Amino acid sequence: MSQASKLRTALREPGMVIAPGAYDGLTAMLVAQAGFPAVYMTGAGTSVAHGYPDFGLLTATEMVANAARMARAVDIPVIADADTGYGNELNVVRTVRDYEQAGVAGIHIEDQASPKRCGHLDDKEIVPREDWIAKIRAAAATKKDPDFLIIARTDSRAVIGFEEAIGRANEALANGADMAFVEAPQTMEEVAAVPKLVKGPCLLNVVWGGKTPVFDLREAAAIGFKLAIVPALLLKAAIGACDDALTALKETHTHPAPRGGMTVRDAFNRVGAREWDVFRTRFRDGASWKAAE
Repeated sequence: MSQASKLRTALREPGMVIAPGAYDGLTAMLVAQAGFPAVYMTGAGTSVAHGYPDFGLLTATEMVANAARMARAVDIPVIADADTGYGNELNVVRTVRDYEQAGVAGIHIEDQASPKRCGHLDDKEIVPREDWIAKIRAAAATKKDPDFLIIARTDSRAVIGFEEAIGRANEALANGADMAFVEAPQTMEEVAAVPKLVKGPCLLNVVWGGKTPVFDLREAAAIGFKLAIVPALLLKAAIGACDDALTALKETHTHPAPRGGMTVRDAFNRVGAREWDVFRTRFRDGASWKAAE
């Protein structure tokens, strides 16, 4: 079963899939080890991990390469940010091909003008509806695996209004998108209205301190959302933890104790050291080098 098929199967189950955001192989592994059914490659986190703000400064090649590393690191579906598709319909065709070959289960493509910016910042710009719908059609026509998820993200709520966002979401679904992503509804009333007004599965973006109220995700499932992404959860946690460790080192001139007393071996084991250690000796013994049947 492909990762895209795994994701589709999970989405068909009752309730909602929660995909915490990760930005590299390590954080993707941590999401999988925590028992979540899917992981989201955050574009903001990927940008920050490369040393840039989320202003559309990374190329498609850099984004796909990061998605590929994450997909190799885990055995759960990876859903990836594909920004604006990195150009017009021609670029979207390549974008879908590259992400699918990288092993991800799905992507979202938005209607912001390029260069885009974080969906929870002000002063966004969007492209005409017909231009974005053409990209969605191109994405839907390009995918090889029918289960590969094309998520249509519209940022039009902040620019034109909620009614336009719903209209764009529904038109995208009618033109090949598999799921709608109405970015940054601004009140609980708007949040609740999205799955009622959109004629298909809906994604909720959970950003602490952003435009959308943060609330219990069990309630989000109850009102009809099928997928929730939590992009900045680990990114902000990592920045805070790093700040604390660096402050402690600067103030005490002593290596601060890691949380839980984590040793070097403990850290390596979180990324598969035990499994890799087997290969050190396995091929030295001619009687036991074959894989177990």
